[in-house]
Amino acid sequence: MNEKQDDIRVVVVDDHLVVREGLRMMLEIAGEGFTLVGDAADGVAALCVIEELQPDVVLMDLRMPGMDGLEAITQIRERWPHIAIVILTTYNEDNLMLRGLRAGACGYLLKDTDRETLFHAIRAAARGDLLLQPEIMARILARTTDAPHSTPSRPQAEELTERECEVLEAVARGERSKEIASRLGISLRTVGSHLTSIYSKLGVDSRASAVATGIERGLLSR
Repeated sequence: MNEKQDDIRVVVVDDHLVVREGLRMMLEIAGEGFTLVGDAADGVAALCVIEELQPDVVLMDLRMPGMDGLEAITQIRERWPHIAIVILTTYNEDNLMLRGLRAGACGYLLKDTDRETLFHAIRAAARGDLLLQPEIMARILARTTDAPHSTPSRPQAEELTERECEVLEAVARGERSKEIASRLGISLRTVGSHLTSIYSKLGVDSRASAVATGIERGLLSR
């Protein structure tokens, strides 16, 4: 694939060659807008590829030999926080999604996702948006409604205001700041202030981590 100046540069990390090649074909079929600049079969190799190629978006499998996807996500976020990471996996496991979001991934997609959803996720990740499949979020929220919430390893978070909860729920739905401001009838600056307060109260530094922590602590409703 010939790279164009405005293309979103993508790296795929998966231990199965057929998955890497399949994603390459899907991105080539897209025609324009994406360039698969590299791939890797494990977390260690991924760090080398990413350091050299500096992609915009990384599609990251979670279950791999050696360094797994969660550890790789953590290291990528520490070294290159500007690079967006979307978890791409066959494992429909809620705890992995939450751990991936807390580690710094901005989205979570299953490998059987259709092409258009995948393309939308890559574009959203490149913009810095949080991207979750609605059915996954609905299931997570449904389960947490009846489950006890405890986080013994972290101090008790300061209580969120009603408006902050509304903003957090909007973030969990994947709404951007402009959309949140329009729907709630507040300014973009006010949305930013609410997000800053939410991050401070939850002890997090990103939208993804805020959503993951909100789910774990039962702050998000169906």
